[in-house]
Amino acid sequence: MSKLNIDQKGIKDLFTEKNTDFLIPDYQRPYAWGEKECQTLWDDLFLFAFPDNDCDKFDSDTDEYFLGPIVTFKNEDGKKEIIDGQQRLTTLMLLLRAFYDKYGSMKNDKALKTSKLIEQCIWKTDEFDEPDKSALKIDSEVATDSDKEQFLNILKTGIVNDDWKSNYANNYRFFQQKISEFLNTYPDWFSFFPMRIMKNCILLPIEAESQDTALRIFSTLNDRGKPLSDADIFKAQFYKYYSSKGEKDSFIAKWKDLEVLCDSLFHPISGTPMDELFTRYMYYERAKQGIKTSTTEALRKFYERNSYALLKTDETFENLIDLANFWNDVQNQSVERFSDRILRRLFVLNYAPNGMWTYFVSVYYMANRDQNGALDDESFYQFLNKITAFIWAYAVTNPGVNALRTPVFAEMINIVNGQPVAFSDFLFHTQQLQNAFNNFTFSNNRTITKSMLTWWAFQDPEQELLPLESVLEIEHIYARNRQEKEHSLTDARNVESLGNKALLEKRINIRAADYRFADKVKYYLGFENSRKQKKEGTKIKELTDLAINAKDFTETDIVQRKAKMIFKFQEFMGENGLLSAD
Repeated sequence: MSKLNIDQKGIKDLFTEKNTDFLIPDYQRPYAWGEKECQTLWDDLFLFAFPDNDCDKFDSDTDEYFLGPIVTFKNEDGKKEIIDGQQRLTTLMLLLRAFYDKYGSMKNDKALKTSKLIEQCIWKTDEFDEPDKSALKIDSEVATDSDKEQFLNILKTGIVNDDWKSNYANNYRFFQQKISEFLNTYPDWFSFFPMRIMKNCILLPIEAESQDTALRIFSTLNDRGKPLSDADIFKAQFYKYYSSKGEKDSFIAKWKDLEVLCDSLFHPISGTPMDELFTRYMYYERAKQGIKTSTTEALRKFYERNSYALLKTDETFENLIDLANFWNDVQNQSVERFSDRILRRLFVLNYAPNGMWTYFVSVYYMANRDQNGALDDESFYQFLNKITAFIWAYAVTNPGVNALRTPVFAEMINIVNGQPVAFSDFLFHTQQLQNAFNNFTFSNNRTITKSMLTWWAFQDPEQELLPLESVLEIEHIYARNRQEKEHSLTDARNVESLGNKALLEKRINIRAADYRFADKVKYYLGFENSRKQKKEGTKIKELTDLAINAKDFTETDIVQRKAKMIFKFQEFMGENGLLSAD
């Protein structure tokens, strides 16, 4: 069981301890508090120190103000790495330094005593409690914080240059201004304020025995901001590696660019966009290591193997950048990188019933790219067709992404070993596949329903490529409202049949939902309203063809269309070698 040291302490008691040596580690995010947070802190501290705007109502023996927990662990250098509390500790240090700056010009006894106490909070001291003003009790190594030197210089000197625009500089100026205003307004109270902050404002330092324990505690306690992500920890390893090579500035610039890119690309349900990039790359490294077990370990556990060896090479970081750029070109539907037929396949996969395809494609790209990041068009096209057919069929016959792991992980290993993707141990029997599709309920709440409709729409070679940001919904060609009013279907279940569903842009679907087919035609084709405004029709070619060529869409059409869709998908499976011979 992990051991914790927990002991409620005032700011003075915590900061003046001889062994206090705080470190904001390289994997932390940059200091983010601005004037709004500082104003709130100042107001709260003032109300606490002077209840009802009365200096005499404060009870120094019993009154306490809780500032929150500080989660740390002692690293191998003996420093207390701050896992939670960075923003508060940094801001408190700036506040105390601003008070010290003001007291430096005062010579009365109270001012001297207060200054002495603040010195012991900010700087390390000798055995006579004299401060060494070159040795701070807090340090920052945040890899992506280019302004951290301003913070350290402010604490050491109390000087903030006019051209400094960082949060550190702005907040320090803010506190200087508030302290000056306070002194002018309440000169008789001035000596009480910093003493009440230092002696009666309480922190809860929680010192864990390891980084992992500290991070777990942070995740449990933290409900205010973003917890440290796996990518933050990985960033620290890269930072140390590139710093040792004298390339830390170049790394920081590249990392920031990569973060911006990932933020625009990935929107994972859990974790950060950068975590998602590391996850996609992890499957490539897993495949290279021959790991095909269906149980995937946690992201951090995978990368921390052998003391984070994967994160101590140029190759890994450059691969991550390359992989992110690949997915950026997928997202932007780059015609410079991909042919039209590839982009069409990728569009269909974007509507896959689960996200496994992104890991699959990531492994394929990393293993098959040439030195310019290009893929052979024909091979990539065949690969995309095969995984589309397999993933779609598996979603019907073996629902759930976990079931998909076993066949896909094995094929990932084949990819990195230069072997073709065959799924030879997981081929489908023709009749069983047909029965599964015939009996499957393609309800709107099942992702495979929209997946099938997207695949079907793009089986038409004349279906134009749509932007990935298109908002497509499921259209009932034979309207549900029509069945409710007419009861003309002999089998009411056919209204929810796959044969009665198609993709349709949301902007059109909202208007056309309750119309008879003859009334829907103009919405499918587009029309000009009474105000001479052009209303664009659908880009789904099957629907425009229906609007032009059909007078109605009946139950017979529903049944025949479903049969045709299933038959064509079965043909698609056969073309991709996924049907067994027996």
